[in-house]
Amino acid sequence: MAMTEAVSTTVKPKAVKAPARWQDFVQLMKPRVMSLVVFTALTGLICAGAPVNPILGAIAILCIAVGAGASAALNMWYDADIDAQMRRTRGRPVPAGRVQGADALALGVVLSMFSVMLMGMALNWLAAGLLAFTIFFYAVVYTIWLKRSTAQNIVIGGLAGALPPVIGWAAASGSVPLNAWLLCAIIFMWTPPHFWALSLYTSEDYKKAGVPMMPIVAGAASTRKQILIYSLLFTPLCLVPAFTGLGGVAYLAVAGLGGLVFLLLAVRLFRSQAGDAAAQRNADSGPGGLYDVRAGAKDARNLFAFSILYLTLLFATLLVEHLMGATPLALFSWKLLS
Repeated sequence: MAMTEAVSTTVKPKAVKAPARWQDFVQLMKPRVMSLVVFTALTGLICAGAPVNPILGAIAILCIAVGAGASAALNMWYDADIDAQMRRTRGRPVPAGRVQGADALALGVVLSMFSVMLMGMALNWLAAGLLAFTIFFYAVVYTIWLKRSTAQNIVIGGLAGALPPVIGWAAASGSVPLNAWLLCAIIFMWTPPHFWALSLYTSEDYKKAGVPMMPIVAGAASTRKQILIYSLLFTPLCLVPAFTGLGGVAYLAVAGLGGLVFLLLAVRLFRSQAGDAAAQRNADSGPGGLYDVRAGAKDARNLFAFSILYLTLLFATLLVEHLMGATPLALFSWKLLS
């Protein structure tokens, strides 16, 4: 806690020198993260299998996207001090001085209220309640509490990023069955190996900012071991939807083959020395240079990059199967045996 206070008192975002552009406020909402949230939420909405008016479906996705943007704005408001310390985040609107922190806070609060109320009035209050909980969990539980206090920050905080498909499912059907929570569990278990792989070669940023990420607290070797353990739990979990009626043959193939690649990359990372060196990224790599790493960090970079592709393929396959009305593998297998 003392480390956090020291950062907060010595590092301040730059003063705003010119009026913010509309692009700065869009950046406050983290559009790249929002796109993944929208995609997984849409998958949950379609996989629910309930008839939804296209306009109401679009409103549901809009509310989830706006809610994600609200969470991001609140995150950028509170984290402006540590964002200013990290190479990956120092160009964000608040630490760079393009947007006032108070404006980011106001945007986050207004968008939060708008998204939750519209979801409740247009769809149902179960989906609205889940959306409100997700915003609160990311902005308060993760950003304000966990991020600066424990190395388990992204493990527990990962729940916020895992809930969008459940919200989408609830918006469509008004219920949240086991398969909806199964989609949530997949994202939840994906989060630690994904973010810890990234932190292995950006740890100097987190250390400078006083954020207790796993490589800093437990060391690189322990982090690589935990990535492997989570990967061993995550990849079999990805196969489960094929046997609960959620996924079909195509999904099983993608989950199985992709899971093998994921495990191979996790094993290679475990056996590597990624994170051991003081600087794992090239000196000139800017905010967009997450893949510009030195040789010793390539195994961490490869797992990080593939994890995004793998999760995208899993949800894309589910989405396509349900849009095409593909026969779920569980029913297909039952017909063969009957």
